[in-house]
Amino acid sequence: MSIKIIMLSVCVLFCTSSLTAQTERMKTNSVIDLSGSVGKAQGTGAISFIQFRGVGKKKNFEIGAAIRFTSYFAESNYFISAPARITSGRTGPAVFFIENIKTNLDSLLVPSSQLNAVNVSANFGYHISQKFYAGFNIDVIGFSFGAKKNVNYINGTIAVNSIAKPTAFNLLLISDNDIGTLNSEFFAVYNVNQKWSVKAGYQFLFTEYRTATNVQQVPEPNDRFRNKVSAFLLGVRYQLN
Repeated sequence: MSIKIIMLSVCVLFCTSSLTAQTERMKTNSVIDLSGSVGKAQGTGAISFIQFRGVGKKKNFEIGAAIRFTSYFAESNYFISAPARITSGRTGPAVFFIENIKTNLDSLLVPSSQLNAVNVSANFGYHISQKFYAGFNIDVIGFSFGAKKNVNYINGTIAVNSIAKPTAFNLLLISDNDIGTLNSEFFAVYNVNQKWSVKAGYQFLFTEYRTATNVQQVPEPNDRFRNKVSAFLLGVRYQLN
């Protein structure tokens, strides 16, 4: 996932410290979070159970862990070569600063995508006031599942039929080093009352399919193909305690 989003989120959360709310908060709290986005011929829905722990004297800053279920669906969507050693010519943190090598990128056309991911996510938030809250979350590790799909591997003007299914294992690394389907959100929350809140923000989602064989051969054999979703999101939250 993009480290730029992480850096921006951390900066925003800490820069709001001058707007600290004046009341003490609970040391721990639990939240059910529901969010979704809709774009051109694609969309996502996600639900999370989050356990937070407050940090600092007034517990305005909080960190937490969550279990998140994300479902992604799309029509006639293109996935491109996924491994960093193909997209950037190398692996490791440096890939974040390297432009993709376009001649290395082949495509996988999935006529009808539908995949699901269950991940553990890291969550960060700041209570700006009694009514407003800013937060960021990112999937760390988990698994994906979904039906096998008939797909078309495309290399230039050449198209080859194949079978693909969601990459089973998800792992957050850095940028194109990531594996599988990983979701992240940067958002603001308005507290309607003590239990219910509404949420709006920005989503960045990696989704990934794996073909039955190494359909790509140049610059090296490859069976992993990724789609990157950037979209505005809306959602609701329910405070459990």
